Amino acid sequence: MPTDPPADCSGNLVEVERVCKSVSDSSGLLQILQDIDLRLGVRESAAIVGTSGSGKSTLLSIIAGLDTPTRGTVRLEGQDLFALNEDERAALRAQKIGFVFQSFQLLGKLTALENVMLPLELAGRRDARHAAAEMLARVGLGQRLGHYPKVLSGGEQQRVALARAFVVEPALLLADEPTGSLDIATGEQVMQLMFDLNRERGTTLVLVTHDRAIAARCERRITIEAGRVVA
Repeated sequence: MPTDPPADCSGNLVEVERVCKSVSDSSGLLQILQDIDLRLGVRESAAIVGTSGSGKSTLLSIIAGLDTPTRGTVRLEGQDLFALNEDERAALRAQKIGFVFQSFQLLGKLTALENVMLPLELAGRRDARHAAAEMLARVGLGQRLGHYPKVLSGGEQQRVALARAFVVEPALLLADEPTGSLDIATGEQVMQLMFDLNRERGTTLVLVTHDRAIAARCERRITIEAGRVVA
């Protein structure tokens, strides 16, 4: 299990220092990220923007500790993620990070309630059912607890995903194109809910998006071109 991280007196929740990511393919070495440096403050909201293939989602995965950089350091609340082994990083993610994906990533054999309960049960929370039901009610799905993902609309599935992400009270929420599978009107409703929940719970929000209007709602916009932060 990860040890308690050293106190971070800088006010930064996330610190990314000189992160590089490269992979080899048939044509040789491909540089995906090059010398990324950035800081994310507590309660800050930031949008990562750039063209397809610029490295946005790779950076998000590295911030989460899901992908490993070729070089560089990522700290979450002062804890060096890559000083931990995979099990320790997974335990830290369960405690500190919520995720929202374009494809929802719900478990089809679990009801809405059970999907939201799952991270709480894995954390050993005895109030998992009550807390999950309350969060689903908060996202407007209090009458859909027993429904399976296949009978929920795309917007409802993404609201279940939001409930699952926020129910663990994460310090950091990472969202990768959260409206990419939704129509414009539904996407706007989901994003309003995400920003409302983020503000209510004081979470640091980092999202990858192609939508300029969504990016403009964040306090910061981080632009990546060819694997480098340019703005």
